[in-house]
Amino acid sequence: MRAHASIKMVAASLVALPVSLFAQQVPISLSLGDAARLAAKQSAPALAADLRTREAEARVTQKRADLLPSLNTSALESGHTLNSATFGFDFPTPAGEKPILDPGGQIIGPVNTLDVRARVVVPAIDFAARQRVETARAGVRASQAEARAAGEQAAASAAVAYLRVARADALVTARAADSALADTLLSIARDQLHAGVGVGLDVTRAQSQLSGIHAQLISARGEASRSRLELIRAIGAPLDANISIASPLQRMDANAGIPDEAAAIALAMSRRADIEAANRQLDAGRQGSRAIRAERLPNLNAFADDGEIGRGTHFLNTYLWGVELSFPIFDGFRRSGKLSEQDAVNAGLDLRRRELERQVSVEVRSAILNLATARDQVVAAHERLGLAQQEYSQAQDRFRAGVASNADVVSASLSLNGARNLEIDALASYQAARVDLSRAEGIATELP
Repeated sequence: MRAHASIKMVAASLVALPVSLFAQQVPISLSLGDAARLAAKQSAPALAADLRTREAEARVTQKRADLLPSLNTSALESGHTLNSATFGFDFPTPAGEKPILDPGGQIIGPVNTLDVRARVVVPAIDFAARQRVETARAGVRASQAEARAAGEQAAASAAVAYLRVARADALVTARAADSALADTLLSIARDQLHAGVGVGLDVTRAQSQLSGIHAQLISARGEASRSRLELIRAIGAPLDANISIASPLQRMDANAGIPDEAAAIALAMSRRADIEAANRQLDAGRQGSRAIRAERLPNLNAFADDGEIGRGTHFLNTYLWGVELSFPIFDGFRRSGKLSEQDAVNAGLDLRRRELERQVSVEVRSAILNLATARDQVVAAHERLGLAQQEYSQAQDRFRAGVASNADVVSASLSLNGARNLEIDALASYQAARVDLSRAEGIATELP
């Protein structure tokens, strides 16, 4: 319930805020889970999937119309003439008298009439129509599952975009720290030169180091800005929104346990929306086969036609009513062909469903392996960073004492720079592996 309330509040923040507030660049803080849930709710792929569900629901209404009464009215004003020779018979005439109608034919009319009437048809029994409605409803359930699958995929994509932002911010922080160290090194070199215990080469070397770090810092800031734009797009927020990261990379949990493989696969089979969608599609296909078979059953309809017909101002009521029972006998093997086609479609859906289950099993296993590897890499990266910091500290102390040039410090700072990059990449890989596992299990929207 708390997660549901949180997503509502964040969604309201991003969608309902006035344009003037965005213009002021008010920062909106998002956690990894917030970004995933927002994408599942309002990203373009998720919204498109919801629209397809609405289309499926509209098809149910269309199919249900075959079970409901239909009423239509019409008004027909017409005029016509007849040739009496087309009657095929002659009116008997007493001998010696003129025939009533010319034996060679004559024009009768014109006869002008106005016919106003209404017609109602009430389907009483239509087994095929009922089965078609059930098929459409099964299609809605499949479309709803597909929409959830699209939301899960959008959530995973947004989570990956969030991690790119977190990684880029961590790189900016690391380069700022490197810049501070390089600036300190330059100050020490200048102080020693002014004191007469240093050389100009040390100052030049420190200036070169500082310039290189500044270039890296500029590049990292550019990457951070670009990654934020991708995150904003992924969660469906206005492009001028100011997004801040509530979960910096170094503060994300990096000690989560490795799940049991069998339990993770069982969870994926029960939670993956794309597996549910495949099952629903197969159900809809089988229901379609039942609808085709139902076309062989009889139909019963009641109908009535009532109206006024006449000429001038003289109209008389006429009506027609009846009950019609129809039995399909032979349709040139059309239904047999449709049934064979649908059975082939169902076989293909069943094959794709079984292959999807195999694919999900492989994805879960791979995600668990990647998570275990990434966790080991984080441990190694932490150790490497600690050693690099110790190496830099020792090299700086030697340089301050004047027993070594700053070449060792520059070399150590480069090593520290690489160690920081290695730690950031390891942490990002670990969090990406967590996201990948949650996607494989079908719980990307439940990320913290």
